[in-house]
Amino acid sequence: MGLWTRKTIQELQESSEEGGQKLSRHLGAVDLIFLGIGCIVGAGLFSITGIAAAENAGPAIVISFIIASIGCAFAGLCYSELAAMIPIAGSAYTFAYATMGELMAWSIGWTLILEYAIGAAAVSISWSAYLVSLLQDFNLQLPTSITASPWQPVKLVNGIQEYGIINLPALLIVVLISIILIIGIKQSAIANAVMVVTKVSVTLAFIGIGYFYIDSANYHPFLPSNTGHFGEFGWSGVFRAAGIVFFAYIGFDAVSTAAQETKNPQRNMPIGILGSLVICTFLYVLFAYVMTGLVNYKDLNVAAPAALAIEHTPFHWLQWLVKIAILTGLTSVILVLLLGQSRIFYSMAKDGLLPAFFCEVHPKLHTPWRSNLILMVFVGSFGALAPLELVGSMTSIGTLLAFVMVCAGVLVLRYLEPNLIRPFKTPFVPWVPLMGICVCLFMMFFLGWENWMRLFLWLVIGLLIYFYYGRFHR
Repeated sequence: MGLWTRKTIQELQESSEEGGQKLSRHLGAVDLIFLGIGCIVGAGLFSITGIAAAENAGPAIVISFIIASIGCAFAGLCYSELAAMIPIAGSAYTFAYATMGELMAWSIGWTLILEYAIGAAAVSISWSAYLVSLLQDFNLQLPTSITASPWQPVKLVNGIQEYGIINLPALLIVVLISIILIIGIKQSAIANAVMVVTKVSVTLAFIGIGYFYIDSANYHPFLPSNTGHFGEFGWSGVFRAAGIVFFAYIGFDAVSTAAQETKNPQRNMPIGILGSLVICTFLYVLFAYVMTGLVNYKDLNVAAPAALAIEHTPFHWLQWLVKIAILTGLTSVILVLLLGQSRIFYSMAKDGLLPAFFCEVHPKLHTPWRSNLILMVFVGSFGALAPLELVGSMTSIGTLLAFVMVCAGVLVLRYLEPNLIRPFKTPFVPWVPLMGICVCLFMMFFLGWENWMRLFLWLVIGLLIYFYYGRFHR
């Protein structure tokens, strides 16, 4: 075997089924849709919408959401084709092994840690901040020493900055979610479904109640004139806002990591990936339409634009419900990200690129429990001690690189293996995969050189591990 050796789909299937205990298939199409929504809908819906409307698009932010969803749909269609063809845990890592060879598979598997593990740490820090805010609404104040990183300054009400010792809420939520994941995939899916129903219900309540208090004057002009600077309103502002809200859709790819625990994955995987994207697009567009109808777009550049919009209705109690929805939303995001990362480690360990304990499945619970425990320690430590700016900025670029690789994988496999059975086929090949690649590279370009440098250093570390361990144990 060489660095560019590909595994056939049959070899990948056989490798995944070797050994004693196996992952059990419990998930149906609805479970997968809920997993997708669980990871997509987070705090971004309630915050990023207002900022992008105020600074870039005005009420035309609804068009920005539609444009962003089309960009995600390119990658979603490619994920659907490969997930239906290769229904094995591992997502983009497994797809890369079948299309571009071992070295590229390792590189993308290593990069996915940025999206899943580091992303979960970033979300746990946000979860902690929203919990502190919600408790303050009920006059309960947690000390900074146990709610912030030692490298993350917190500005108090009196203007004084304090540093914490440990972000204990962030650590505890990671521990709790890890325990749920170890108990079983069925129980994890049920917990995720409850959280998804909660946050979607609050979102629908905001839309349903807010609709009757819309001031139509706030929609004029629907597309504000450009200020003379690119990206500040006009059509350039709509497209820049689309680039900003694009990241509110990230998460649908985590559905593909559960392929090996899905009943009839050839049918259910595309439904889960594309279904969650469609539902979230409807939610985002309706939410943005109501928010910009309740409040003039110029006033939405605040930390909590949803709370400001609720003040334009007589139902102010919706404000703390929104915070509860954000908390449950973030909790479900952590759950799906940790689920996805443990399954990627599982596949990489099955191939010998990582130590075998990452793929050890519990004999009764049928989950990769040791992988979950290791992630609990790793992610919990990052959430408890690292500043949000560091972990948050590392997440997006890794995700987009994975999208690029998956879109490219569809093109490669169509060329190398044109006669393979494809239960779901990406339409308009090669244009859809090429558009997916272009959109994701475009987004990566605007992430700044600092993020590119972090990605480069991260890949260098990964390649050192591969050349000194992985290639000798594969």
